[in-house]
Amino acid sequence: MPRSVNAVASRAKRKKILKQTKGYFGRRKNVWTVAKNAHEKGLQYAYRDRKKKKSNFRALWIQRINAGVRQYDMSYSEFMGKVHKKGIELNRKALADLAMNHPEAFKAIVDAVK
Repeated sequence: MPRSVNAVASRAKRKKILKQTKGYFGRRKNVWTVAKNAHEKGLQYAYRDRKKKKSNFRALWIQRINAGVRQYDMSYSEFMGKVHKKGIELNRKALADLAMNHPEAFKAIVDAVK
């Protein structure tokens, strides 16, 4: 009896991957083995960078807060220490937003912790 292979499902799987690699450069978009490897690597990068995105945003918020408090002759670490000591329950995201978009409100917080 001849060997049975499900060509329909195999072709569909390949078409799905090749559709997802549309827009890649060179053979990464149309050669099955190259496209499959490129697609898998892309998924690995996506998974890693979803985690990395969180630390990138935290670093950005810290830079914005630091730039905001330097105007008032204070360092970031000094400011955050005093914020926690005073019991102000604002996270870095909110503080960075205030420092960028509402400088008068941010100044009020700096004055409160000094």
